[in-house]
Amino acid sequence: MITMYHYLFVGIILFLLGIVGSIISKNVIKVLICIEFMLTGININFITFATYCDGQNFDGYIFVLFYTGLGAVELGIALYIFYLMYQKKESDNIEKYCDL
Repeated sequence: MITMYHYLFVGIILFLLGIVGSIISKNVIKVLICIEFMLTGININFITFATYCDGQNFDGYIFVLFYTGLGAVELGIALYIFYLMYQKKESDNIEKYCDL
């Protein structure tokens, strides 16, 4: 039987995987994907607490919808900024983008 702790464990693992990946990675696209992993881990935890702890209100689900929309906007803006920077440097290595 799957309990609340299983879902929380999956959310924490995704969040930690996103942190480690964004620190280690040298590729800008990989860093953006790792940030999305972090947001997915947070969303899993919100849904878990909304399902198991708050049966009457839909606050956790509303936060998940807000963070999903926020993640989509963040990813779109970040990809556009990366596109503009890629036109100048012609590389996806994050070490070449130290000057803004």
